[in-house]
Amino acid sequence: MSNFNEEQELIDGCLIGNHRAQEALYSKYAAKMFGICLRYSSSRMEAEDTLHEGFMAVFETLERFEARGAFEGWVRRIMINTALKKYKRERLYQMMDFNADVMSESANENDFSPLQKMQTDDLIKLVQKLAPGYRNIFNLYAIEGYNHREIGEVLGISEGTSKSQMARARVLLQAMLNKQYDNEYEQR
Repeated sequence: MSNFNEEQELIDGCLIGNHRAQEALYSKYAAKMFGICLRYSSSRMEAEDTLHEGFMAVFETLERFEARGAFEGWVRRIMINTALKKYKRERLYQMMDFNADVMSESANENDFSPLQKMQTDDLIKLVQKLAPGYRNIFNLYAIEGYNHREIGEVLGISEGTSKSQMARARVLLQAMLNKQYDNEYEQR
């Protein structure tokens, strides 16, 4: 694999079907891309499936990479799109769980003090507990920086639906954070 230190050499090797180049490319980006897949998934196993599907898409469409931007960004976009396609497939078979009883009109959207005490892994676990629609909108908006119009286009929903689901995701996350904080406080 030391022969494939340069990114372009890896890409060229993959384009001609060189398995060592494919393995090296996978090894180079798998950990970062797994983190992305994990944010869009409800479990590690689902994230692993998304990662593998995403890399299959990378290898199948590699000839379309035009090197105008960073290769890692291109791979990242494929992983996000793969996760969203999985969500859309699953959405056809099940309705989103709105958990209306968890949402509270009195919840203060700005009160995220427990967030400061959390580790990244803990936050990811909470985001994974969100229903897929909320989770995807939260990730696209809060992490990836999409605006609600773009989210609507990507997911095939209205801009207003994106905004309302983001607001609900925040309320749900806040309720989960407060519950976790209360549980930790009671244990002291």
